[in-house]
Amino acid sequence: MASVAGPLLAVVERTVEGLGYELVDLEREGRGLLRVTIDRVGNTGAAAAAPLVTVDDCEKVSHQLTHLLAAENVDYERLEVSSPGVDRPLKKARDYERFAGAEVQVQLVAPLNGRKRWRGTIAAVSGAAGAERIRLRPTPEDEAREPVRRVSPVPKKVNRKAGAQSQPPADVEFALADVDRARLVPVLDFRSKR
Repeated sequence: MASVAGPLLAVVERTVEGLGYELVDLEREGRGLLRVTIDRVGNTGAAAAAPLVTVDDCEKVSHQLTHLLAAENVDYERLEVSSPGVDRPLKKARDYERFAGAEVQVQLVAPLNGRKRWRGTIAAVSGAAGAERIRLRPTPEDEAREPVRRVSPVPKKVNRKAGAQSQPPADVEFALADVDRARLVPVLDFRSKR
């Protein structure tokens, strides 16, 4: 799986956005497969906040892209258009901003504090375009895996009832450019609402 960059990405993104969707990812895979992942603009996945991508949406985008790719003389054998799913990939700074507070799994290109893999909630996005930084608050389970260095000192909380001290998870910060892969952690609720 290789994400596509350059002129093809730009023309596909313009077309998808012109149809009222967001291009989440464009990948080339083996045997001539060109995979396009789309989302509805502004869809945060919150229940009933925005409708999810439907088969009709994928068909509409696929039809338009088939004509575009033929006109642009793009070499491919199969085109697949799909929704990002519940474990939506995060590629751009705007993805991290949109899903601030959501739980994510991140794999970095190089280790940070001795680790490449992190799981936590997106605490903040900062920095200028092209130099964005992501601040992640590791989940307590993730933090327990290995010790981490603090980004900034956080005062300890004192549990007055038990007399014990507890400490919130230490935030970690990394450049968006240092992210190899990042996905939302799926939140599934199978309880029926009657």
